[in-house]
Amino acid sequence: MQAFIDVSLNVFYVLMGLLMLYMAYKAFTTIQGVKRIGTTVFWILIALPFILGALIPAWLIGLFVVLSSLLTLSKQVTFGKYKSLDETFGQKQSKLLKNKIFIPSFILAFVAVGIAMALGNYANSSLFAIGVSSLVSLLFALIMTKAKATESVEDGARLFDSMGPVAILPQLLVALGALFTTAGVGEVISQAITGVVPADNRLLGVVAYVLGMVIFTMIMGNAFAAFSVITAGIGIPFVLSQGANPVIAGALALTAGYCGTLMTPMAANFNIVPAALLEMKDENKVIKMQAPVALALIVLHILVMYFVAF
Repeated sequence: MQAFIDVSLNVFYVLMGLLMLYMAYKAFTTIQGVKRIGTTVFWILIALPFILGALIPAWLIGLFVVLSSLLTLSKQVTFGKYKSLDETFGQKQSKLLKNKIFIPSFILAFVAVGIAMALGNYANSSLFAIGVSSLVSLLFALIMTKAKATESVEDGARLFDSMGPVAILPQLLVALGALFTTAGVGEVISQAITGVVPADNRLLGVVAYVLGMVIFTMIMGNAFAAFSVITAGIGIPFVLSQGANPVIAGALALTAGYCGTLMTPMAANFNIVPAALLEMKDENKVIKMQAPVALALIVLHILVMYFVAF
């Protein structure tokens, strides 16, 4: 089964890479001006690691990342033009299906959870579950809406392209978190906190743990990337060492990190992409609306961790 999961993941990655190559093709054939080449090269550089995977040396993938970042930094990446879907067909199906259109989303979630739970002992089972559930929900959506497979490719590429370079930000941030952990950033943070927070003060330890997760997540844009660094630097020496239940404290620390996710543009897939897709005039409007809720949840996390985790 493990071999089947590994092969299937490679297939999923190749499919994603092929979609990006299609986006590169659309960029080359529809964009006018100097950004035509930059956008085409950008999506090719992103697609190759997905398609070739382990066949590419790590240093070459790193070079691809640097080059694609430089193209973004120099504003050489823009949006391609895609074929518009038939509005009459879309309106007709919208009236016919109404709220049933959300059924594929529920199928994706439930199938993913079911497969992940069934294959919990296998490596990368969660990734495999997401890939399979995506294909199942896509197939169900095509049958339900009577849309063509080519339309799903075209519109999928359009949505992905509308995100632009921020679409790859989560992967980069996770890699950065792993790099920080390897580099021993957690130890540096622990040494800095030692001079401020008494080692035997539970409340200050909890406050430091929660706020550390919030702040570092705001910097990293990803709570998972921040979790290993902050838990090693603050959680273990200042909270767990004083008798806190690691399951409860760890779970609360992770969700506290998501409070930071609500307040940072670095969490682009949560806060910037929706603003772009909805064409909001204020790209930070989502963050501004979420901030009061996030601040209230931070206080709640501190109280719950202090009174429940010990």
